[in-house]
Amino acid sequence: MACFVVPAAEAIVTTAVQKIIRKKGKDHSSETALKFSEKLGVLNGLFWGGSGLLAFEHIWHGEITPFFPFLTAASDPGQTAEMLREMAVSGTSMALLVTAVWVAYVLISSKVHTNGTDTAESGADV
Repeated sequence: MACFVVPAAEAIVTTAVQKIIRKKGKDHSSETALKFSEKLGVLNGLFWGGSGLLAFEHIWHGEITPFFPFLTAASDPGQTAEMLREMAVSGTSMALLVTAVWVAYVLISSKVHTNGTDTAESGADV
């Protein structure tokens, strides 16, 4: 019904954070901030893409309409309670899972980058 709203809200927050980090990184010439901003861009892509696909699927099934209240479940109090439960359970679970996958990506890419730097500094051929 509205499970895509939670990841979409997180996408809005992370996009704002990315823009702030990118601006501060350019102001202070911080390479680390700019690299983190790029990694945060991957998380934004995951959230925006997933939320967009889920919204499209909900439009396809008639659960989202172009007129108020937009979400068909919001017109009936019984369905609204079910919608809020779905947002709390499914939406939050999806957002947490995507964030956990992104954290794993950041940790693995940092480890690979560190190992690549160590190998290059030791003079070994890659």
